[in-house]
Amino acid sequence: MTPGGQRAGRIVGLIHTAPDNAVRFDALVRERMPDAEQLHVVDAWLLDEAVRHRVDGRHDERIAAHVEHLTERGAAAILVTCSSIGEVGDRVALDARVPVLRVDRPMARRAAALAKAGGGRITALATLASTLEPTTRLLTDEAGSGIEVAGRIVEGAIQARHVGDTATFDRLIGEAVDAALADGAVIVLAQATMANALGGDDRGGCVLSSPASAADALAEAADA
Repeated sequence: MTPGGQRAGRIVGLIHTAPDNAVRFDALVRERMPDAEQLHVVDAWLLDEAVRHRVDGRHDERIAAHVEHLTERGAAAILVTCSSIGEVGDRVALDARVPVLRVDRPMARRAAALAKAGGGRITALATLASTLEPTTRLLTDEAGSGIEVAGRIVEGAIQARHVGDTATFDRLIGEAVDAALADGAVIVLAQATMANALGGDDRGGCVLSSPASAADALAEAADA
């Protein structure tokens, strides 16, 4: 162990579908595990095919191959950072030799706890239908009976992102968050790329995004 209590020489793996997520998570993981080596895999095909043709067995095969590669490289734990393929991560984890985590599960568990303690409602916001569907299924599973789970697409946000208009992307998400909060729900931002729209403002703890809690979970799994 290092003087600060961190285990030296750890290796963690991260599987992304967008290059900007590699940058985002590299910084988050470095904050939590400054001495760890990070191995990043960016595979845009995974999300492109999920959007065009939905998730199928090819995604399982591809993620399993990435997981095996990262495991062979020494990764002690692996994080899948794309919510659209989170369920693939769950399936691959069953046969993996190291923990394989999905980015949105810690967030979903926190949302379920807040909803049970509060108004009994969760609203998931997404910019892609391919993400909204698996996220709402996860939230429903984590929340159990008695909690209402709804999902909404933030109209126009993905189009703004595709043309590089991050200001409009963030503004539309912020407006959707404010509208959902007016309904008294716990708000979940289904995609890691949406987190920046909050500008560090969690709206009183009732708006949740996935990157920070997922990085915490990865650090915990790597240390287990």
